[in-house]
Amino acid sequence: MRYREIMALLKSHYKPENIEGMARFGIISKKAYGAPMPELRKLALQIGKDHDLAQRLWASEVLDARTLAALIDDPEQVTEEQMESWVVDFDNWAICDTCCGSLFDRTKLAYRKAAEWSKREEEFVKRAAFALMAWLAVHDKNDDDRRFTRFFPLIKRESRDERNYVRKAVNWALRQVGKRNAALNRKAIALAEEMREIDSRAARWIAADALRELRSQAVQKRLARRR
Repeated sequence: MRYREIMALLKSHYKPENIEGMARFGIISKKAYGAPMPELRKLALQIGKDHDLAQRLWASEVLDARTLAALIDDPEQVTEEQMESWVVDFDNWAICDTCCGSLFDRTKLAYRKAAEWSKREEEFVKRAAFALMAWLAVHDKNDDDRRFTRFFPLIKRESRDERNYVRKAVNWALRQVGKRNAALNRKAIALAEEMREIDSRAARWIAADALRELRSQAVQKRLARRR
């Protein structure tokens, strides 16, 4: 499918009520048509991987097109320059999480960028760091726990950030890493216990919420079956 054909198709989904509904969930962007995510995923399957088309779609600045770009881009062709360019364009949690979980986490730079971006002050760049950690914990089938324990100091350090989209991502990263296996579960629980003692409302919320899930019967049963 050609660029103009795709943009026309996306525009055909324009519905103000969809955009208003997205805004109620914090998905706000300067340009958006409100195309449903299932439609975007269906379209991505029809298009297939296309790195050059993804660049054009992202450059349109339209949220729907950027979401599609993240779904069709080829992670093998993604450069560090592209990652740094795209991450500063994130203006809501949805495009951040989609891009991190459908594209960036599949690149060779994923672990390094997660660490680097955790030090950045921009809200959605920092969220991207922890969204990457969470998605890597889900998608990376490598059994090397050391790659994930290196995230723990970063999680603890940034747990003091009171911004909603950051603290939720930090919490998400801690929970997902702690659900990979029994060993990481024990370490994540120990880290959360440490964070409960930090003089920060955000850190205490992250810790308490993570502990509820990491110690839950459902998680413990699932980890026991994996042993």
